[in-house]
Amino acid sequence: MKTQIDTVIFDVGWVLVQLNFQPLLKCLADSGQQLSIKEVVAAIDLEAHERGEIGGAELINRLHGLTPGMDRMLLKRGWLDMFAPVDAMFDLARHLGDRYRVHLLSNVGDLHWAHLNAQYGLRDLVDDVLPSFQAGVMKPHADIYRMAEERFELDPDRTVFIDDLEPNVLAAQMRGWYAIHHVSPSQTIASLRELGVEC
Repeated sequence: MKTQIDTVIFDVGWVLVQLNFQPLLKCLADSGQQLSIKEVVAAIDLEAHERGEIGGAELINRLHGLTPGMDRMLLKRGWLDMFAPVDAMFDLARHLGDRYRVHLLSNVGDLHWAHLNAQYGLRDLVDDVLPSFQAGVMKPHADIYRMAEERFELDPDRTVFIDDLEPNVLAAQMRGWYAIHHVSPSQTIASLRELGVEC
């Protein structure tokens, strides 16, 4: 199926970067708290953070509340140092940027966003970004896609979105975007080529 795509939008987590929760969980375990990442996420209300309702300082306070004896800076380091770039996807974003408008649409809080920019230059990789903590709403809520359409001046018929979570992909499709469920760089590249995107 050939289209006239002019805009490619990337998710960040599990697309441009992989996540490793073990250093954070080890910090907690070393202080006597054997918790899963799901338990940690629920305890600190990560979604509120990623909607911008609580800032990074409060998030670290909540993490510290799980294990009050733990060094606060060590906890913060564990929270931040969980990313590894997917080189093939960074290369893809750079390559596409020569021919297409490229943007980021990510569920992310201010701490991780600042860290990802400092470490990997995400903001400089693309034309524009819409992180959920700035939008005040998270994928797959329709409002964040509507906001992206306005901010990025999108034509849905000419837009393709890449995300690792199927609900987020389906929500984009409901707005009339093309969307790819990301599983691997090779599969995503193949799917883009099927849409006529020059990869």
